[in-house]
Amino acid sequence: MLSQDDHTRIAAAITDAESKTEGEIFCVLTQEVSRYREVPLAWAAAAALLGPPLLVMAGLHRLALASIFTSWTDDSARAMGGLILRVLTAYSLLQAGIFLVVGLVVAHPMVRRKVTPRFLKRHRVRQAARQHFAATGARLGDAAPHVLIYASLHDRQVELVAHEAIHRAVGDTVWNAAVAAVTQGMTAGKPGEGFVAAIELCGAALARHFPPVGAPKNQLPNDILET
Repeated sequence: MLSQDDHTRIAAAITDAESKTEGEIFCVLTQEVSRYREVPLAWAAAAALLGPPLLVMAGLHRLALASIFTSWTDDSARAMGGLILRVLTAYSLLQAGIFLVVGLVVAHPMVRRKVTPRFLKRHRVRQAARQHFAATGARLGDAAPHVLIYASLHDRQVELVAHEAIHRAVGDTVWNAAVAAVTQGMTAGKPGEGFVAAIELCGAALARHFPPVGAPKNQLPNDILET
């Protein structure tokens, strides 16, 4: 996902930012936070349920009725039973076929990424970011101000999670700008540049509100983590 040059520039940006603050900056870039296995099933179920009625409303039932009534006889009750059975069988097979085809198509990674709702991607990325932040905070302790910049490349989602004291001091403006920088970098195919810009924004905010106290501790790795 990132070149060695990207890793070097990101590590250098974090090192420079942390030299001016007591805070810590940690970056994570993942390809995709979830397989979203429920998405193909949801699309397949919706298509199977809605597809046949829409086809009927579109007028395609006329062809089926034409073929059915060619074998209609007035003196046979069994013909009516056969008619109903044929209609129900055709409807069921059509539903099953639509479900299978749509499920297989949407299961393809490229298609699934296009049709997965944005709100679901945002929710999953937020969950993953907070889990990483909680694990990082367990290492640093509650008093240490730290910022996590978490991005999912294929989801095109970025989540910035900061220590509560940082949120109170800095507000949302800087975080929104940092998120936008990473998002623009990923969209342009240059995620490394996006991370460097975000680190510089976060570092400047941390330096203003949390200047260094004593010797730098550097409790977290400065290189970005790729998963």
